[in-house]
Amino acid sequence: MKRHWKKLALLAVLVAAAVAVRLAGLDEYLSFEALKANRGALKAYVDAHLVSMAAVFIGVYAASVTLSVPGAWLLTIAGGFLFGAFGGTVLVNAGATAGATGAFLTARYVLGGWMQGRWGEKLAAFNEEIARNGISYLFTLRLIPVFPFFLVNFLVGLTRVPLGTFVWTTSIGIIPGSFVYAYAGSRLVTLESPGDIVSPGILLALALLGLLAALPAIVEKLRKRK
Repeated sequence: MKRHWKKLALLAVLVAAAVAVRLAGLDEYLSFEALKANRGALKAYVDAHLVSMAAVFIGVYAASVTLSVPGAWLLTIAGGFLFGAFGGTVLVNAGATAGATGAFLTARYVLGGWMQGRWGEKLAAFNEEIARNGISYLFTLRLIPVFPFFLVNFLVGLTRVPLGTFVWTTSIGIIPGSFVYAYAGSRLVTLESPGDIVSPGILLALALLGLLAALPAIVEKLRKRK
């Protein structure tokens, strides 16, 4: 019973933190227009405090992902603008991976054990499939931008995917998309709207990478049907 209350308390704290961010209006500062309007002051300040601001950026990014605060894509653009395309990609990767891990562990701690215990028999086939092809599925989910980042973190936390597998597939799988947005951020002055960031060709390339990652699982299923 005590452990049950600990889980509820953790969930309540995270929900309260996310609600507080919204009520305080902090998410309003995460807008493309605000970033462009304040780009000069932000860039000057970061350049003067590069190391400390890099650490702050990672922390803010990780917290926003853990709390599922909207605007991760804009933070990625900001990272590219403030730290360059490559530097921004590295910092985004660190923050996003840490935040995703936090969300994953929260979902697993609060609901994962309960769900597996309650529906373990019904989920047996699913768990077996994840054990065989989990890496392919995770790469596909990370590479194809159709799947919401925060939702993947939460849902995978409910499965039996090992923590280590989740961390390294997330870290590697988000690199292409992170670089696209960070590179766009490095060219912030030339962007007129968020619609200028990603072209249909880039989306298609990411989708093809995702399908390529899913290929081992697809091939295995085709072999079983023969």
